Amino acid sequence: MDEADLIALSALQHYRFCPRQCALIHIEQAWAENRLTAQGRVLHEKTDKPSDHSAGLAGGRVARAMPLRCLRLGLYGVADTVEFRPDGTPFPVEYKRGKPKPDTRDAVQLCAQALCLEEMTGRAVPAGALFYGETRHRLAVDFTQSLRAETEALARETVAMIRAGLTPPAVYDTAKCDACSLLALCRPKLASRAARFEAEWLRRLHDDPAEN
Repeated sequence: MDEADLIALSALQHYRFCPRQCALIHIEQAWAENRLTAQGRVLHEKTDKPSDHSAGLAGGRVARAMPLRCLRLGLYGVADTVEFRPDGTPFPVEYKRGKPKPDTRDAVQLCAQALCLEEMTGRAVPAGALFYGETRHRLAVDFTQSLRAETEALARETVAMIRAGLTPPAVYDTAKCDACSLLALCRPKLASRAARFEAEWLRRLHDDPAEN
């Protein structure tokens, strides 16, 4: 696969949260910042300066803002931090605003980084960590077979959607939509009402075509 055809691995996290949000960002190039995204941007600005140095890891080293790619899955990206153990084993660390999520979106993004590192280094990457700005501590993540399978499946779905250039219809979800920075652009409530109206119109047309 040509590297020019690779998809940003951050798209997996967006897709896991909401396929439409993923499409708006990665297909339609839409973006809007709110308080939550601004906090995340500031947090990443502190880690997104490339460097490679030893950091008291008993013979290991730390790489910051490390470029990643996985030709097998069609992904590319940048790891916030990769700690290399003395034996050369990579240990990715991703920095996140807020606190741990109720789903696997952050773990999937981290696991995708691990899959990239495995292809690039030829070494197994059994674990990594998520550092949350609100809790100020690391959450260990084991790259289990089930997490790897979920990540690879999401990668295939995400890559297929972006390459097809198809944006899914909006579906309003209070828990997700109200915190989304793209709410005003997506307008899921309006789209959902329109979809219900269309479905009702089609039902009535089917039930009594004479009315139309």
